[in-house]
Amino acid sequence: MFIFLVTLLAQVSTTFRQPSYFGPVIATMFLLGAIAWLVAAVLGFARARAFGPSTRWFTFTAVCMLLFHIQFLAVGFGVLTNDSSFVFTVLTFFNFFVILGAICAIIGFIRLTTPR
Repeated sequence: MFIFLVTLLAQVSTTFRQPSYFGPVIATMFLLGAIAWLVAAVLGFARARAFGPSTRWFTFTAVCMLLFHIQFLAVGFGVLTNDSSFVFTVLTFFNFFVILGAICAIIGFIRLTTPR
């Protein structure tokens, strides 16, 4: 049954036409996200001394998310240069910085509830 469905789906040819707003919206959201995480990282390192070591972990989260955005640029570069080995190397560890950022946020929340 499964092989029949796969064969049936493989025979269907559909074309997809992306909306005209797709490119500008993705580029704008990517740029705003990268700038926002950069501002969060800079402000976090500037204010971490005043608010204690727990806030430094949230700054590490912002840095991890900034590195996640840089990975998007690396994948785009690999796609533009048709270097599939580079693209798959970057995509293999694509969620690494998201997981690392989540771990840093968890540590920050744990230390935030601990009084000095």
